[in-house]
Amino acid sequence: MNPEQYLPLVRKPSRYSGNEFNVVVKDPDSVKCQILLTFPDLYEIGMSHLGLQILYHILNDRDDVLAERLYAPDTDLEEMLRANKEPLFSLETRRPPNEFDVLAITLPYELCYTNILTILDLSAIPFYAKDRSDAHPLVIGGGPGAFHPEPVADFFDAILLGDGEEAVLDVADLIICAKNEGWSRQQTLVELTKIKGMYVPCFFEPDYDDSDWFQGMTPILEGYTEVRRRVLAGFDHQKPATPLVPVGRIVHDRLGIEIGRGCTRGCRFCQAGMIYRPVRERSPEQILEIAEKGIGTTGFEELAMLSLSTGDYSCLGPVLMKLMDIYARKRVSVSMPSMRVGTLTEEIMTQIKRVRKTGFTVAPEAGTDRLRQVINKGISEEDLLTTCSSAFGLGWKLIKFYFMFGLPTETWEDLEAIAELAHRGLKAGSGPGRKITVSAATFVPKPHTPFQWEPQLSVDEGFERIEFLREKLKNKGLQLRWGDPRQSFLEGVFSRGDRKLAKLIVQAWTDGARLDSWNEHFRLSAWREAAETVGIDLDRYMNRREFGSPLPWDHLHCGVDVSFLRDEYEKGLKQEYTPDCRLHGCQKCGLCDFKEVYPKTFAGACDFDSSHREEPVKASGGHFRYRLDYSRLGRSRLLSHLELLQLFFRAFNRAGLPLHYSQGFNPSPKVSFSPALPLGTESLAEYLFVDLVEDIIPGEWLDRLNVQLPEGLTIQAISFSESKKIPPRVETWYTVNFPHEIDDNAFRKFSDASTFPVLVTRKKKLRELDAKPLVGTWGKLGKTVLRLSLITEVSRAGLKPVEIVQAVFSLSGQDVTQLRMVKESFSER
Repeated sequence: MNPEQYLPLVRKPSRYSGNEFNVVVKDPDSVKCQILLTFPDLYEIGMSHLGLQILYHILNDRDDVLAERLYAPDTDLEEMLRANKEPLFSLETRRPPNEFDVLAITLPYELCYTNILTILDLSAIPFYAKDRSDAHPLVIGGGPGAFHPEPVADFFDAILLGDGEEAVLDVADLIICAKNEGWSRQQTLVELTKIKGMYVPCFFEPDYDDSDWFQGMTPILEGYTEVRRRVLAGFDHQKPATPLVPVGRIVHDRLGIEIGRGCTRGCRFCQAGMIYRPVRERSPEQILEIAEKGIGTTGFEELAMLSLSTGDYSCLGPVLMKLMDIYARKRVSVSMPSMRVGTLTEEIMTQIKRVRKTGFTVAPEAGTDRLRQVINKGISEEDLLTTCSSAFGLGWKLIKFYFMFGLPTETWEDLEAIAELAHRGLKAGSGPGRKITVSAATFVPKPHTPFQWEPQLSVDEGFERIEFLREKLKNKGLQLRWGDPRQSFLEGVFSRGDRKLAKLIVQAWTDGARLDSWNEHFRLSAWREAAETVGIDLDRYMNRREFGSPLPWDHLHCGVDVSFLRDEYEKGLKQEYTPDCRLHGCQKCGLCDFKEVYPKTFAGACDFDSSHREEPVKASGGHFRYRLDYSRLGRSRLLSHLELLQLFFRAFNRAGLPLHYSQGFNPSPKVSFSPALPLGTESLAEYLFVDLVEDIIPGEWLDRLNVQLPEGLTIQAISFSESKKIPPRVETWYTVNFPHEIDDNAFRKFSDASTFPVLVTRKKKLRELDAKPLVGTWGKLGKTVLRLSLITEVSRAGLKPVEIVQAVFSLSGQDVTQLRMVKESFSER
């Protein structure tokens, strides 16, 4: 069955539409290597992942390589696929994953592991790499989870440690060579070990003692005893990509620009700070070039400067000023999600607020200066309070604090200090409406960090601390949000887990575990039951690891020496500070060779003239109102009304349509849309009104706008309109194409009835509505086509055409998927 038939029945069909603007679609027969970039979580998470988009464009820039995308299905689509015995499919060409050469799966975090099994199972690919034949695609992993992958290592043919920009092309070349020369799967795996950074798990065997506890790895391929991380030297040769524009709302719905990679602040709990070293900054000129192309080709309303610590970028002030001078006029805001207390200056905050005030999140991590010294945070309470005072003083009403509990050497005094710090932060500002949200989560010891040997709090200990903080943060203006200690517990198990946990993951998945990073799906009890079934003690993974004892990730080298981690651990206990090597010289972590790999910054290279500022233009002059009539066919019928609004707004931004905007905190374009179309229904008769600052020539703008719309949306006409009034009562005509002959008895029964009650759900409540007075025309066009019209009023509850058709003909959900419904026209009544 074609996915287009059943997608309208799932919760958010736009997740699977695959018709994003700037999407790349190639003919599979025209390339030599096909790679399916796979993110094991829902679309709104995966489309926010910058790394996957980077690889998507790098691969598709090559004529002989094809890259498509796949995200984990929600449970409703999974159930539908299983019920219809249909495989999962790529977004671009709707092909099953087992038709690709490589499934390249990102490992972003530990609670996505069952989603990997869902993807493999719905792709008819065996879970375990050892069970796959030459006919199956290679399953290759990568991302931050690649540095402690043992719980899922048996599911992967290979896993890349480190930066993927160059390595992914090496993989493509190897696959092309393997296909040309007819290599076996085993020979291909051996050749993969020669790619720098590539870990092939089948060439390492884990050892266990009599209590079934991990005792080390035994290499079984000669000369292949450890895997060292791949490091990209810099961004000099990267060209700006054309980002994908999501069709639905995603978590980070903006243009992300990676201004630098790596952080050497040396926070002792932070895995990213160790596995992404050294700092490699992007040049100011390259940032501006990426921004220009990115905003111009996407229409995003926000630009985010991304880095592990954006505030440490050496040219931040001048680059930010330049970006704001260019984009404030275009009503594009600039955000910096990872600012560090102490780098968030009043000058920077003043720049950020020029268009709209994006949120502020600061991460003290711990409540006292003492504990921040233990973790090498390097900020003081005074720094934090100064930031709060500046932010509140410049008009921000909400500041978010992020803390961890359960850090090494933590006391109850440290916990109480979290609440006291929040109170003082709130008092640092003045004026009404100030709020501070305190987010707190369990500290999870991560591999390749100085605290990798530390124990983790139990679930009960985590909830005890949450309750303590809840009591201390009851005052007005303070709100506590907390991460679930049960999810942190499972994260901790997998973070420092070994290969025998693979059977636990399979068992939990078999028992129904899905989407564990989502609170509504997660059940720790299910995991404990699965652990009991396979004979694994989960609590044992929370214990302290002894120095010198084998660790499941010892054979995977992130570049930072274990001796450095051990020294940092001891310095933490002594509250000794380790400075940033960018500013205070090499700290001997063991990573840099100072030939290709070393810190690269642009300090002293900031020569922008940033004295001139341009504020957003406040529209003046007349109002020129136009009506745009458009059709909505194919994949575009999978968009919700709100998603359609956003899609058009961004298309107008890309085209440069001179729209009027509202005034105030978050200006929005003055556009009015016709009533929402039922999801899944196609239409030849949609319209919208735009209010323009200046007059236009409709004929010129028709093509100019249509090239900015994704597949399925076409503007048919642009005409001047005296008003933007939406008719309060309309009659709308639909045709419904059946895959079989229409049931004459059911057709006549409705025709002859004086009333016809239909049960529907509205706002989670069951309601009965009479369909008869809502239907104007009711007739057949041949044996398989129904034509009907619906009379709708803005002030009265109505029925969707599909609801009426389903009720009249007693159709099942499966039957409904076979219908093709098209809105043909409408008229005011």
